[in-house]
Amino acid sequence: MFKKAKPYLIFVTSVLFLFVLSGCSEYAIFDPKGPNAATLKDLIMYSIYFMLFIMIAVYVLFTFVIVKYRDRKNFNEKDYDPSIHGSTKLEIIWTIIPVIIIIALSIPTVQALYDLTKPPAETAHKEPIVIHATSADWKWIFSYPEEGIETVNYVNVPEDHPILFKITSADSMSSFWVPQIGGQVYGMPGMVNDLYLQADETGVYDGMNSNFTGQGMSHQKFNFVALNEEEYQAWVKETQENAEELTEEAYEKLLLPDNVGEMTFSNTHLEFVDHGVDSGVYAMNVREKYGVEIKPHGSHGKDEESENAQEQEVQTDEESDSHQHSHQDH
Repeated sequence: MFKKAKPYLIFVTSVLFLFVLSGCSEYAIFDPKGPNAATLKDLIMYSIYFMLFIMIAVYVLFTFVIVKYRDRKNFNEKDYDPSIHGSTKLEIIWTIIPVIIIIALSIPTVQALYDLTKPPAETAHKEPIVIHATSADWKWIFSYPEEGIETVNYVNVPEDHPILFKITSADSMSSFWVPQIGGQVYGMPGMVNDLYLQADETGVYDGMNSNFTGQGMSHQKFNFVALNEEEYQAWVKETQENAEELTEEAYEKLLLPDNVGEMTFSNTHLEFVDHGVDSGVYAMNVREKYGVEIKPHGSHGKDEESENAQEQEVQTDEESDSHQHSHQDH
C-alpha cells in the first residue's frame, strides 16, 4: 500500500514546495537590491529549505508508520506487548535531532546578524554617509548632518555607497524598514540604533514604519531613492543652495501628529534637538504648547468609538491644523 501511495505523496509535497516558492516571489524581501537585503534573503531561503526538508521527512515517516502498523486482518496479536515502556535508543535519537536542528539554524543566523552590524564588505573602502532617520507621528525625517540637509518622507542616497542610518524617534516607538534594501530596526526616543544599508541599483524603493503607532501609521511611508553618484552630488548642491531653511517653529509644527507630503530643507533639526538623547520630552512639550491632546482608545463614547476604531484620537486646535495642511501642500 505504501508503494502505491508513494507517488501521490511525492506529487503533493512537490506541489506544496512550488506553491511556497511561487508565493515567496511576490514579496519585496525576495527581490533584494542591496547586500543587507541579499544576506537576509539567503538566510530566509536557507530556513525555508531546511524546514521543508524536516516537514517532508516527518510526513514520510508518519506515512510509513501508519501504513506499516495499521490494524489489519492478518495482524498477529502476539506482536502486541502492552507492557512495553519505551526505547532508550529512540528517546536519545529524538532528543539529539532537535538539538542538531537548532544548531543548524542558529549558526547562520548569528553569523548574518553580526555581518549586518558592519558596512558592506564590497564597499568597505568608502566612507559611509551618515543620515539620521527620525520618526514622528506620522512621518519620517531624514537629517544629513555633514551636508546640512533635511528631508521629510524621502531620502536620497548614492548607489554602491554605504549609508549609516542612525535611527531614533521623536515620540512613539517605530520600526524603520526598506524591504528591498535591508532589515527593519526599531527607533525609540532617547536612544539611537545604527543600521548600515546600501543600494546596488538606482531606483525608488518603498520604505515604511512597520510598527503600529496610531491612526496615521498606515500612511507613514517614505521613498528610498538611489541615485547615481553624479545625480546625488548635483541634488546635494542644488538643495544646499535653493532649499528653504528649517526654523524651529516650523519643526515644532512638523512634530504635531499628522501625515504630510515630501519636504526639503537646507539645514537640520539637529540644531534644535537631538531626539536620540531627548527621550521624547521635546515632542511632548511641543504638543502641549500647541494644545494637542492624545486620548487613549476607550475614553470616548461608544458612538465615537465605532466611527474611529483606532488606538488614539488626535485633537488639534485650528492654528496647528491649518499650518500642517500648508506644509502638506508644500
